[in-house]
This record gives sequence, structure tokens and C-alpha cells, in this order.
Amino acid sequence: MLRQIWCIRRSVSRPTLQALITSLVQSKLDYGCATLAGLLATLLDRLQSVLNAATRLIYGRRKYDHVTPLLRELHWLRVPERITLWLATLAYRCQHNMAPHYLAIQLHRASSVASRQRLCSASIPEFIVPRTSCSRVGDRAFCMTAAWAWNTLTPSMQSSQSLTIFRRRLKTELFSRSFPD
Repeated sequence: MLRQIWCIRRSVSRPTLQALITSLVQSKLDYGCATLAGLLATLLDRLQSVLNAATRLIYGRRKYDHVTPLLRELHWLRVPERITLWLATLAYRCQHNMAPHYLAIQLHRASSVASRQRLCSASIPEFIVPRTSCSRVGDRAFCMTAAWAWNTLTPSMQSSQSLTIFRRRLKTELFSRSFPD
């Protein structure tokens, strides 16, 4: 896909090129983001290299030019943060009954467990991270990764009033983690 866009890069303006890459390349990266959680860093690096190549294509940079300032200027998250964004968004939707039922039943709030209802932590909107016996596959399950992504968020972010506000706050937080000043 990037090679085909590269062939027409001189025929279109930079905003058009960015829109093409966002709609054709980033959408494919984001499509299966929740299933990529827990992958080895070497595999995530391959996906990051695709994102880096797309960034260089937009700005007309060479292969070995530094891409971090360009990603910051485009306001694009790196691949691990993109995965966290999608998992936390799915967890938010599960908590507010906006997700499909088959996903919502996999996440259990800590306050719903009878032995935890009297604890002070029962008032915190966190999910239970279940234990698994298979460390390779089990740790990548949706109930594990989404609960982990949700529990790492601040309480003020977890209590956002709408999905739009939540996603805006979350992207800002992940962007500051990804590109510290």
C-alpha cells in the first residue's frame, strides 16, 4: 500500500497524502490493535517501522532520517500506545454498556466480587485481572489485556463522562508518555 502511495506522492498535496495514509495505512494498523496486545517487541517493531515509513512518506524524508519529531508533529501515537488506546476504549465501552455482550461479559469489576465489596478499593472502578495458566497465550487474552490497560489509568480518566472526553484525555496522556518533553 505504501509503495502505491509513494508512486503518486508528487501528484498530490501533503494534506491529501496524509489523508490517504491515515485512511488506508493507519486504519489497517488499528483494525486488529486489540489482538496485538502482548506481542513480542520485535513484532511490534515491525509494525512501528510501517508507521515510521508512512511518516517519512508524508514529509518526503529519507529512510534513515529521525522520525520522532515527525510523529510528534503529526500527533500520531506509537504502536504500543495505539494498542493501549484501543484496549482502554474497549474497556470503557464494556463498563458503560456500549460494547458487544460477548466482550462485556469477559470483564468483571472488583466491586462485583462478594469478598471485595467491603474493601475501600471496591469503590474504585477497576477490573479484575484474572490469573492464567498459559503465560504465552493466556496473558494476551482480552480479559487480561483490557483489564490491565483500564487499571493503569488514573481514576479521573476512568470516570470520564462520555466516550469522546475519555478518548481525548487518554490520547493526550498516552501522547505525553510516548513523547516526553
